[in-house]
Amino acid sequence: MPGQPPARRTVLKGAALAGAAGLGAAACSTESKVGHAAVPTPTAPVDLGAADAVPVGGAKLYREQRLVVSCPAKGQYKAFSAQCTHAGCVFDKVEGTEGNCPCHGSRFDVTTGQPLKGPATAALPEVPVKVTGGKLVAGPDA
Repeated sequence: MPGQPPARRTVLKGAALAGAAGLGAAACSTESKVGHAAVPTPTAPVDLGAADAVPVGGAKLYREQRLVVSCPAKGQYKAFSAQCTHAGCVFDKVEGTEGNCPCHGSRFDVTTGQPLKGPATAALPEVPVKVTGGKLVAGPDA
């Protein structure tokens, strides 16, 4: 009937649905940094330990430092942030040369930083890395 206010039940259902939709959107927001580092790459050099810990043709996850390092050939290393570009979660594992984000299932090629499976669409930031005295050092000035 025109001119009559909506029933109370209709208004309450609408409010509940709008609230639930808002919570769902916030949970997957790419702006969320709750529990994650706001800066996905080191701001100072980080000692990662023995360079030979990274297998030739493979990669190693340094979860605490939020880094992943690959070794395409003996003595050559590439490092990337291990923080997913979708919502900032840190990888939980590397299988072969694929990094896995446990939050939403994004997967990345850790030799190039490129996303292989979404929801992430942006590449991982590259981090300078070098070998000094048999140890890997990543970050600025590396």
